[in-house]
Amino acid sequence: MANAFVDQNSDDRTRPLATAAIKMVDVNKWFSDFHVLKDINLEVASGERIVVCGPSGSGKSTLIRCINRLEVHQSGRIVVDGHELSDDLRQIDAIRSEVGMVFQSFNLFPHLSVLDNLCLAPQWVRKIPRAEAERQAREYLERVRIPEQADKFPGQLSGGQQQRVAIARALCMNPKIMLFDEPTSALDPEMVKEVLDVMIELAEQGMTMLCVTHEMGFAKAVADRVIFMDEGEIIEAAAPSDFFTAPRSQRTKEFLAQILAH
Repeated sequence: MANAFVDQNSDDRTRPLATAAIKMVDVNKWFSDFHVLKDINLEVASGERIVVCGPSGSGKSTLIRCINRLEVHQSGRIVVDGHELSDDLRQIDAIRSEVGMVFQSFNLFPHLSVLDNLCLAPQWVRKIPRAEAERQAREYLERVRIPEQADKFPGQLSGGQQQRVAIARALCMNPKIMLFDEPTSALDPEMVKEVLDVMIELAEQGMTMLCVTHEMGFAKAVADRVIFMDEGEIIEAAAPSDFFTAPRSQRTKEFLAQILAH
């Protein structure tokens, strides 16, 4: 059964969709014959922090990539910051200008300095003068605690530092929403904490966040809700206190038993 254990309003299809930061209604996505997202219904309030977890191949990364049109959903509705996703490039650009995304891989330009990586999008997309873009970039490098790395190139940084640069780069666009797709999965264990600490600070400052991760300590610390996905469906969604102590789905219980044992 799709989206079992998720509290839904029966009139979801008729309610105005611009009231939430993110709203997904009956969203379906296929890769050829593979049904990767099945009737997804999800609403994220402004300022809400949501962690999405689940086994590999459950559809969680596809879900988050659909929100800024990195993947195209075939049916259902997705509304982000009041803009409904469609083939209209203006709508897509409007959404992407308000949504920052941090990936597993850092996706930094290796031939540009850290400072230039941060200044590029604000200058080209938001038409911010170089001096202002640079001032803002240094402010965000301070915020992610690596201001001294501004003039280095990505290859001169550790993995944890590169991921913090990637977070700062996303923040330089002043997004209303931040999406994180397993941001620590490519990092060595000793580097995970420094990235999670930055994300925790963002959460504490009220940023709307949707984060795909297996870091359950992070989920317990910052999430307003934890969502568990399996085989393309949202199986369970609950506050961390309920999710970790009293999961209702047997599949959730099995997943938690496995992941918390490590």
